[in-house]
Amino acid sequence: MTVTLDISEGLATITLARPAAHNALDEATKLAFAEAVRGAAVPEVRAVLLTAEGKNFCVGQDLGDHVEALNADPATAMNTVGDHYNPLIRALAAIEVPIVAAIPGACVGAGWGIALTADIRIAGEKTSFATAFTGIGLAADSGLTRSLVANLGPGRASALLLLGDKVSADQALGWGLVHRVVADDEVRDVASALAHELANGPTLAYRQVKSLVSASSTALDTALDREFDAQVTLGATADHKAAVEAFLAKEKPVFTGR
Repeated sequence: MTVTLDISEGLATITLARPAAHNALDEATKLAFAEAVRGAAVPEVRAVLLTAEGKNFCVGQDLGDHVEALNADPATAMNTVGDHYNPLIRALAAIEVPIVAAIPGACVGAGWGIALTADIRIAGEKTSFATAFTGIGLAADSGLTRSLVANLGPGRASALLLLGDKVSADQALGWGLVHRVVADDEVRDVASALAHELANGPTLAYRQVKSLVSASSTALDTALDREFDAQVTLGATADHKAAVEAFLAKEKPVFTGR
């Protein structure tokens, strides 16, 4: 299993369990993740903890898996956004109880989109974040065009999406993207303690807080649909295919604008 779900004492713990691949998201992992989220959406769950095995939270899409899809049919390779990422983000957004994310190491691309669905995020001192999409000729998905703008404003969000700059844990804390930065070996323990605290708190009040905050934000569905359209268009470009191949070959991509 590349994703596990454990429900105990009102807390649902969802763990990305593909550490050898830095918890990259291949199709099987995306499907297992969505199944785990659905399994957590039950009455006895009063809080959810998102965590990961290994030194990194999630480096985003598994590009080896993606190259296979591109080689099979470039016109449908980006359907994973509509088939997998959008349902996963929608399912996480639909969780009515508090979500805490323990974020060790690298949190990139779709991994960052997933982390930003959490209500409280705990990072380690060496945790870093990046969007990474334009580096392979894509725009963004996993709700990042909504969540980054909502958290940072359009100016800073645009710069991160366009340039793909790495964001350190300290920067993320200063910008309000994480709730707390702790020693790297304490990330999971601190997040777990907070998640257990929430699981024993006033659940009905927490549900109302989440509902009120969500109602004040730009519609997630609209952002996800727009991201899907953009990624499908860009996924069929020569720039994207060449950039993915260059990334896997550890070479610098050359973009031609086509």
